[in-house]
Parts: sequence; structure tokens; C-alpha cells
Amino acid sequence: MRVLLKASMDTEKANEAIRNGTLTKLIQESMEQIKPEAAYFTTDHGKRTAYVVFDMQDSWQMPVISEPFFLQLDAEISYTPVMNMEDVQKGLSQLGR
Repeated sequence: MRVLLKASMDTEKANEAIRNGTLTKLIQESMEQIKPEAAYFTTDHGKRTAYVVFDMQDSWQMPVISEPFFLQLDAEISYTPVMNMEDVQKGLSQLGR
């Protein structure tokens, strides 16, 4: 299932991770593991935030993906199922059948 991962990082923890060089490593390792369709980095409500779209094969992946962000960055994490245009069209084509 295609999902959107939102990771909002605690400012102090992220500042510390930037200073000691671990933020770049964490993001790089996470992206290699997740193999995202797209990844965007911005701010949301004053916090460094990553938006990552990827294919989640099974729910057991959630702790594997989330824990490094929780443990190292005290991040707030959310997962939201999402669709691309092809998915929407496929779903809409099934209505009324």
C-alpha cells in the first residue's frame, strides 16, 4: 500500500543531530531502507519535517521505519494511506459496478 510518512522532528534533538553529524546519516539510511517514490523536506508548525511517499508491504514495517526517528529525533510520526492519479482512476472506475 502506498503511504505518506510524516516525520516532524523535535527542534533541539534535530539541532543536536545536525551538530554531531547523525541527522544526515539517519535520513540517508532511512531512505535506503524505505526506497521512497518521493521524499520532501520542509518545516511544519516550526519543526523540521519530512514527507515520504513509499510502498509499505506490511504493517510490521512501521516500527522498523519509525523507531530511529522516535529514538534519535523525538519525532512525531504519522502514516496516511495515499493514492496517485492512477490509483484514483482505478478506484473511481469500480464505482457503480
